[in-house]
This record gives sequence, C-alpha cells and structure tokens, in this order.
Amino acid sequence: MKRCPTCNKTFTDQNLIYCVDDGTPLVSLHVDDEITEVGRSSTPPAYQPPSYVPPGGNVTKPRTWPWVAGVIGLLVIALVGFVIAAVVYLPRLQKRSNPVIVSKNNSNNENSLGNSNSNLGNQNSVEKNANEHSSPDTPPPTDKELVLVQLKDLEQEWTVANINADKKALAKVLADDYVGPRADGKIQGKTEYINTIQRDTSVQKWEFIDLRVTLHGDRATLLGKVHFYLQDREVTYDFVDRFVWRDGRWQATGSEVTLNQ
Repeated sequence: MKRCPTCNKTFTDQNLIYCVDDGTPLVSLHVDDEITEVGRSSTPPAYQPPSYVPPGGNVTKPRTWPWVAGVIGLLVIALVGFVIAAVVYLPRLQKRSNPVIVSKNNSNNENSLGNSNSNLGNQNSVEKNANEHSSPDTPPPTDKELVLVQLKDLEQEWTVANINADKKALAKVLADDYVGPRADGKIQGKTEYINTIQRDTSVQKWEFIDLRVTLHGDRATLLGKVHFYLQDREVTYDFVDRFVWRDGRWQATGSEVTLNQ
C-alpha cells in the first residue's frame, strides 16, 4: 500500500508511483502504518454513551412530604394560637363593653380642682352613688354606715355639678319635689335651681368635715360642713341636706346652707 505525503490519500495499486491528484511521489507503507491508517479512517459509532457520572450516583426526585407536613404544622399552630387568643381576650372585651362603675372615696376627704377649672372632670371625678345599679324596686338600705358612704358620694357629685353648672347631672341628683332656698333666701324648686345655676371658676378644691347621717325608712338627712378653697380665700359652710330613696337610688329633696363665721 502506498500513501501520498501531501494529501495523505492511500493507494492499493502497487504500480502507481505518483499521486493521481497532486503528482507527489507516493511512499510505501509498512504493515503497522496500515493498521494505524485503517484505525484512523474507521467511522466512529453513531452513539457514544456518556462517560461522566455525577457525584452521589443516581439522582433521585426530591421528597415533597416534609414540606406538606411543615405546612400542616404551621396551620395547626396558627389555629391553636387563635383559640388561645379568643379565650384570653374575649372575656376582657365583654368586660369593656359592660363597664362597672365603682364609687371612689378620697382617703383624706379632700377634692382638688387643680390650677384649671376646665380639668375639673378629670381631677375631681364624679362620685357615683353606690346604689346606682339598684333596680327601682330595691328597698332602701338600713345600714347607717352604708348610707353615709352613699350620701357622701352623692354630695361629691352634687358639688361638682354645681361648680360646673352641669344641668344634666343636677337633674339626676335632685328629686322632682326638691325645695331649697336661693342665695337671697327665697325658696326655689328643681326647675328654677337648674335653670339659674351658673358655673363657679373660683373654687380650687374642697373637703367635707364631720359628716353625720340620720335614717328613717326611705328618708335620710346628712349634716356636716364643707370647706372651700377659693382663689383668694377659704370659706366654710354648715349644711343640712335631705334625701329620699326613690327609683332605687337616693335623691335630694332639700338643702339648707349657712356660712360658718
């Protein structure tokens, strides 16, 4: 077998001396070269299997059940949290929607208006009657100590209403048959009392002194002194206030006030 060193074509005709394509003298091939040449000219197989195998061997599909379990766990935790929140906060919301007013008693029996009379409602909160939530058919209390506390609270509410000229509060404190003297000594009823009341900005604070109560069935009388701290002076009044138990609460039916000299 002969080969052209220029175009590398091989020829089996031993009689050829020159390449038929380019005229280059042919070179004789040995047996080993023929085997190599045949190996070079052989056609590669149509499919070569991959020689690269990824680390870890076979690739498996990711498992989905851990994700499903995690999502279910989160939903369960959220549901439990919602139930706990409902159990804890629902009673509080119900209490807020139905507040219970509790009477407050000042330990030193003193009430302050502060520097501004506009803050009267905050600094001297209205004292609620201890029996405010009684039904209209509730019988009058018979314990004098309890009645004294109730009437003291009502006196606080009455004083605040007078200073603020709070007509709505006065309408609740005074009984329909209330009768009492005016500043000029003339007698006035509930309607005139409420219509002529004027706000008093001179009062800074006050305190009740030596309160005593007498009780006769559904009637009670409260006696004592009230000391007012005004902007430029202090004054003390002796008072006798009369009350009746009506519609499940105490209501004022009369009042007598005298300046203590």
